Amino acid sequence: MQVADMLKDGTKHFAGVHEAVLKNTDAAKKLAKITRTSLGPNGMNKMVINHLEKLFVTSDAATIMRELDVIHPAAKMLVMAAQQQEQELGDATNLVVVLAGEFLAKAEDLLLLGLHPSEIVSGYEKAGKKALDILESLVTHKVEDVRDKEQVSKVMQSAIGSHLYDFKDSIAPSVTDACILVCPKNQKNFVVDNVRVAKVVGGAISDTSVVKGFVLPRGAEGTIKHVKNAKVAVYAAGIDLGKTETKGTVLIKNADDLLNYSKGEEKEMEDIIKAIAETGVNVVVSGASVSDMALHFLERHGIMVVKVSSKFQLRRICKSVGATPIVKIGAPIQEELGTCDEVTVDEIGSTPCSIFRQQKEGSSIATLVVRGSTDNIMDDVERAIDDGVNVYKSICKDGRFVPGAGATEIELARQLMSFADSTPGLEQYAIRKYAEAYEVVPRTLAENSGCNAVEVISNLYAAHTKGSLSTGFDIESGEAVESEKLNVYDLLISKANAIRLATSTACTVLRVDQIIMSKPAGGPKPPKQGPMDADD
Repeated sequence: MQVADMLKDGTKHFAGVHEAVLKNTDAAKKLAKITRTSLGPNGMNKMVINHLEKLFVTSDAATIMRELDVIHPAAKMLVMAAQQQEQELGDATNLVVVLAGEFLAKAEDLLLLGLHPSEIVSGYEKAGKKALDILESLVTHKVEDVRDKEQVSKVMQSAIGSHLYDFKDSIAPSVTDACILVCPKNQKNFVVDNVRVAKVVGGAISDTSVVKGFVLPRGAEGTIKHVKNAKVAVYAAGIDLGKTETKGTVLIKNADDLLNYSKGEEKEMEDIIKAIAETGVNVVVSGASVSDMALHFLERHGIMVVKVSSKFQLRRICKSVGATPIVKIGAPIQEELGTCDEVTVDEIGSTPCSIFRQQKEGSSIATLVVRGSTDNIMDDVERAIDDGVNVYKSICKDGRFVPGAGATEIELARQLMSFADSTPGLEQYAIRKYAEAYEVVPRTLAENSGCNAVEVISNLYAAHTKGSLSTGFDIESGEAVESEKLNVYDLLISKANAIRLATSTACTVLRVDQIIMSKPAGGPKPPKQGPMDADD
């Protein structure tokens, strides 16, 4: 009797090395192959069309993983590891997937030689711990002051250069400026969401600029376009008189009735706007519609009106100016009002943008106005900026860096090989294969740059054996060059977390010896519970 016979009809059952373990490693290898060619500054773009027919053209592994609908359970573990890395550190997601895929590819060779999965897992776990110890000793650079633009911009170029190599010199200083502007007194409390991105079509990527405050890519409602020393009231429910729930019929018999018909409503609206104006408010932000009558009286009292359709954007404006959203229309109390040095409507390209500019020190929000010829290009710039801001957040916690450009991986491989030679038992084979897996990073960088990978790796090993531990691969010349000269650094905590996640994912996949899959339930799939706003 088969195992499947005692389970419900349609249940699939796989067991053993060939049916379960090798199938899982093969699926993980194939997924890693997708993102591997996107590694590094010369990484290729992927064109992904998701289930909603939205097009993504990007080399960002986090986006590729999020939009691919992976259903294989083992491959899904790699996706989850990449998402974990993205949530925790926001960088090095591709490294997690590539390393985990390579660890499993190397384990496949050992399985075919006859090693038991538990021996491989034991060797991998030992090697993983040793790799993290070695990593600590490879630190070559440290950011001492997170508010020093020169120090931060230097390391920021590596994070942004992996996505936008040609524009890293112009984007990195802007991202650094934005991060320093919103950095709180206690740097460990830095919030990534305080650096906003406003995308305006037109111009070149190099035209990207920083605004101290909040930028909304739409104009003001009335004729007032500029207010200095603004007192801001934010109404979440719009500015309009409430409608009655029941329908009524009004019979008008003469001209006087017609003239007097709307006077009561006008009087009520005028009293409300007058009460708002008397509190000193000169800018009103509305989260819903603003009636023509309300706009007329607001204009008469010299109040600027900005309409915001997204409740998320409304919250961000509240945070930027320090206001409390008001639900009921009426005169606000002083505690509910926000202040802003200047609210103005500027035309960026041909798009009118409302700018809430704060001149004071320690502004709570900074906005990067991204320019570009198409939405796809600007989306890619936004992802690069997001990586840069996440790197800054990590620097606030731990500012240590290891050499980039594949130098760290080659040194890890070299030292782990020596560790394998000194380890007794069958685990040494697993540790040796684990060490070889690290060669995938410099090999991929070389392949993506069109160089001979075997030659590049042998040159790097030769340089590291001579004692030059920070020698990496220069993608422009194809030579082995010290990473300090290339100004390429990798954040220590990102690298350490990526190695930890990749090792544990590979070990988890190798520990699976049986797969039991029930027949999928019929009917429509449950909707995905995700963020309600595209910016979140």
